[in-house]
Amino acid sequence: MQNGYFHIAQPVNEPVKNYAPGSPERKSLLDTYQKMYNEQIDIPMFIDGKEVRTGKMKAVTPPHDHGHVIGNYHLGGRAEVQQAIAAALKAKPAWEAMAWQERAAIFLKAGDLLAGKYRDVLNAATMLAQSKNVYQAEIDSACELIDFFRFNVYNMTTLYKEQPASVFGVWNRLSYRPLEGFVFALTPFNFTSIAGNLPTAPALMGNTVVWKPSNTQVYSAYFIMQLLREAGLPDGVINLVYVSGKDAGAEIFSHRDFAGIHFTGSTGVFQEIWKTIGNNIANYRSYPRLVGETGGKDFVVAHPTANAKQVAANLIRGAFEFQGQKCSAASRAYLPQSLWPAVKQLLVDELKTVKVGTPDDPSNFVNAVIDKASFDNITGYIEYCKSAKDAEIIAGGTYNGEKGYFIDPTVVVTTNPHFKTMEEEIFGPVLTIYVYKDAEWSAMLELVDNTSPYALTGAVFANDSAAVKEASDKLYNAAGNFYINDKPTGAVVGQQPFGGARASGTNDKAGSLLNLMRWVSPQTIKETFVTADNYRYPFLG
Repeated sequence: MQNGYFHIAQPVNEPVKNYAPGSPERKSLLDTYQKMYNEQIDIPMFIDGKEVRTGKMKAVTPPHDHGHVIGNYHLGGRAEVQQAIAAALKAKPAWEAMAWQERAAIFLKAGDLLAGKYRDVLNAATMLAQSKNVYQAEIDSACELIDFFRFNVYNMTTLYKEQPASVFGVWNRLSYRPLEGFVFALTPFNFTSIAGNLPTAPALMGNTVVWKPSNTQVYSAYFIMQLLREAGLPDGVINLVYVSGKDAGAEIFSHRDFAGIHFTGSTGVFQEIWKTIGNNIANYRSYPRLVGETGGKDFVVAHPTANAKQVAANLIRGAFEFQGQKCSAASRAYLPQSLWPAVKQLLVDELKTVKVGTPDDPSNFVNAVIDKASFDNITGYIEYCKSAKDAEIIAGGTYNGEKGYFIDPTVVVTTNPHFKTMEEEIFGPVLTIYVYKDAEWSAMLELVDNTSPYALTGAVFANDSAAVKEASDKLYNAAGNFYINDKPTGAVVGQQPFGGARASGTNDKAGSLLNLMRWVSPQTIKETFVTADNYRYPFLG
């Protein structure tokens, strides 16, 4: 048994490599990409530390080359979910009893392994399976996931230090117990770092987890699991299954020991999960923790004093990085008439220079959308815009799904502030702009606030401090992450805790102490040193 107050150094964000032409990291990553592209790997599930294969296979294909197979994964069903739950519950007593510093060491080691030998592997996996360019992969699957591991450990120690006051004769303490039962992590395709954080944040706090990734994220999830196993994660702490949502839900949400869900995905799915849990609430050992981030219809609003070049540049980055498949991506913009001609010209001219193609060519800014269903959905919106009388496509509007699911960055201008693509989440490279009269600035802010049920991210551009203050006040509840003179994407762990409210989720701020608090159930302990042996108080004398 080790004794001592163990100190965790204040973490700093993992430096982002630039992958410039001729740099060693560029060559190393592209070599790894080509090696993995030319392999076909067998991808098992991981239950109780064992590789589980069912023989029921599904191919993994890159979105930018959907006829090429890079792996095959084993599909599970309700039986595998049952096994994963049993494994999590079996592993729970020993994992919960493990000293916090030993749990911390596992995830700190995972961060260091990812910063080194796993960096190229996980970046290349993300480029291949999710069609991210080298930079988008670097900031996601390397830097952000490293930051999640390191900052979560530091935040855990900060939380544990939060203790109540005591007086002479009494010692008051708070014990931060893991939840009673198992946690379900349901993770999305679009960020490898989120897929890594959602199961590991609860696990760090002493919980055991059943993890179901998106089907289009299985390839990257496999390498995350390899990383965690090498870092020393004990068997059964995180159990990775590839099953349908229906099979997972049938077993997990009916189980007495279901303790919570860590979710990123669509609003519709999360609301259905919430309803199911509500209907089953009397069956659970305790009230489950529901933590979810569910998307957005993120806005950019520019004041007449904004800089046109800055607005245009940040619209392109905010709307079209990773093909607009970020929950935080700019998808609706409100621009003043006086600024519009300059911004329009810049957008049209700059988008002509944007290259679309495969991630193995780092000069491609835009790659493929994730799968055919997404491609069909996004192109359906584009075709709708082409036929609408109150909208015009001024850039893009073209696409080709023959070899890969490629959609050119598309800018739509509408005269209707409630046009379909101003209100509905598209999750693709489509930006819709509404041009307002300069004098209607204040009214426009009301419109921005009330147009969407979401409240994830938003940005205001202005060089007038009074305008910034007015926008900040009127859009107070419209965004969980609010940006002033910057794009509404790119939150960094430890700098901009991420999450939104309204239809965008529970706003539990992944990567922060606020999120970790959701995975513990504090117990207050009062110890009295000299115990009373008579019921009579002095006032009775």
